[in-house]
Amino acid sequence: MHPVIAIDGPSGVGKGTVARALAAALGYRHVDTGAMYRAVAWRAQQLGLDLDDEGAVLSVAQAAVIDVDGSRVMIDGTDVSAAIRTPDIDRATTRVARLPQVRAELVARQRALAEQGPLVMEGRDIGTVVFPAAAVKIYLDASADERARRRACDPAHSAAQTQDLAHIAEAMQRRDENDRTRQASPLTIAADATVVDTTGVPASRVADEVLAIVRARVS
Repeated sequence: MHPVIAIDGPSGVGKGTVARALAAALGYRHVDTGAMYRAVAWRAQQLGLDLDDEGAVLSVAQAAVIDVDGSRVMIDGTDVSAAIRTPDIDRATTRVARLPQVRAELVARQRALAEQGPLVMEGRDIGTVVFPAAAVKIYLDASADERARRRACDPAHSAAQTQDLAHIAEAMQRRDENDRTRQASPLTIAADATVVDTTGVPASRVADEVLAIVRARVS
């Protein structure tokens, strides 16, 4: 298996920005695993499925051709990069991500990617479940206010830019609670992860700090 850098943490901590910078600096592939769950949720909604019907959603996940490479997300030949970054898909993804069999299907796909080349993989369970033996595990965190502000300014989540910070913070807190309490692969900090608090720190400086950690551990 090729080296894997695991970047975990809740929404709005800068996982995507840091992961992209790391991948570019190291020449690794960047994979946003959350986008895979979002794509499945989007496809299931398009088909009018009950998102709590595990068998039905699993069938979608098993049949789908999903390609996540950096910020581009494709499912069954359709570019859904923008379509999956909405509050509606946020809620749908939370429901889909709680389904153990769906997670098992996507985790298997994520692990298979490491056979193709080195990865910087971001998500919520990379260092704990997907790659517990990852070369480096980073857990990013930030204050609730900081995370809400970042989400409101994130062009990838254009719908959030029309909402007030209190509403965004409430939605993010609700999703965090769902992620931390789900039975399948809950959001937790790996025992051997390095925790980096990004509150008030420019993304470029966080990326530099994480890159220094990675280079010290990966030859």
